[in-house]
Amino acid sequence: MISDAPVLQQSSEPAENAVAPSRLSRYARPALGLLLPLTLALGWELVVWSGWSNGRLVPPPSRVFATITELARSGELVRHISATLWRVGLGFGFGVVAGTLLGAISGYWSLARRLLDPTVQALRAIPSLAWVPLFILWLGIFETSKIALIAVGVFFPVYLGVMGAILSVDRKIVEVGRTFRLSGFAMIRRILLPAVLPAYVVSLRVGLGLGWMFVVAAELIGASEGLGYLLLDGQQLGKPAQILAAIVIFAILGKLTDWLIELAAAPFLRWQDAFGRAKET
Repeated sequence: MISDAPVLQQSSEPAENAVAPSRLSRYARPALGLLLPLTLALGWELVVWSGWSNGRLVPPPSRVFATITELARSGELVRHISATLWRVGLGFGFGVVAGTLLGAISGYWSLARRLLDPTVQALRAIPSLAWVPLFILWLGIFETSKIALIAVGVFFPVYLGVMGAILSVDRKIVEVGRTFRLSGFAMIRRILLPAVLPAYVVSLRVGLGLGWMFVVAAELIGASEGLGYLLLDGQQLGKPAQILAAIVIFAILGKLTDWLIELAAAPFLRWQDAFGRAKET
């Protein structure tokens, strides 16, 4: 009788060797994304250190990091970040709910689309700062007007994403569902929702990005705290290091929140056999 133990041991070694590169690539991808900003920061630090620039208008990263550290020690950084996160979170939530509902109605019901879509498209062309005096007049200078402005920025990409995704669902797939006599809820759960979900996730990410952009305009409305206020305060007092520190924090928070959406959506998109996923494996 021939033992199969050596064969099993040999076959397990390639599997173990294959796990190591996959783990390495998992940690290498985020590190690769940091390569460009770190290289630019190091390059500018060397330019200022060598005396080619005085770094007065564009401070080196060391001075920006010192400003962030000083704000953190004084407790101001946590206060400003908390205020901005609260506004973006509420505005994003309201904008997503309104954009999803109206986008679904416009995409599913042609009469509602003909009735609502022209007005929504016209409102979408209005610049963000144009809403500021109107919201101040209607809602005052306190938190309600700021959250409403952020919700407006989030609403439009979510609305367009949901409506466009529903309109682009393949008619043959819907006919298959009708052939199998799926109920309305089953049709939505098993056919429409999976077809719409990838575009919906993209619209959420775009809406979140616009939410971070609109919060700067929102915090110009009589705000006494927030990262937008920190930007304005640095501009009025002539502190470019404080301005760049606020911009860097905006970038970090924006990337982290975008990554959270991507991470939360990943389990629902495992069924996708897309080109991008094949390239990453």
